[in-house]
Amino acid sequence: MKLSGRGGQATCQADSKAIVRQLYEEVWNKRRLELFDEIISPSHALHDSTLTGAAVGPEAYKRQVTRFVAGFPDLRFTVQDIVGEKEKLAVAWTISGTHEGEYMGIPSTNKKVSVDGITIHHIVNGKIMDSYVSWDALGMIATAWRRRSPWPWTNEEPHSSLIPDSEVHKT
Repeated sequence: MKLSGRGGQATCQADSKAIVRQLYEEVWNKRRLELFDEIISPSHALHDSTLTGAAVGPEAYKRQVTRFVAGFPDLRFTVQDIVGEKEKLAVAWTISGTHEGEYMGIPSTNKKVSVDGITIHHIVNGKIMDSYVSWDALGMIATAWRRRSPWPWTNEEPHSSLIPDSEVHKT
């Protein structure tokens, strides 16, 4: 899709933003996984430090959504901002949800979490070709596993506690 002139580039940016909004609003928030084939390229590469192995194509992205939703059934993305340059859009987002199922091998804690992140999407001919994700996965896990402060003189939470309450008193 080659567009000429400034108006063409603005239209392309608007179309790309609509595709990205559809990804977060329809696919992630409404769980409409059938839309993947419409908006994700067959050669799409998902770059996320929490993934192991190959993450190519719509099926890889579906697995990521399924993995998150299994751990956080009420997971919701809130898009904070979208900025773009040519074929790339940077999306600032916040995810929030309750850790009600296993996630990354961690059993349910029923704690609410909220994490900020940024994804850069490369969009060509109306399809997302690549997604580069940067977010604080360790911070989310620490929040889900946070326990009460061991210091009775303060109301502060420990900076980072990765031991769930159920594991603290095991001998």
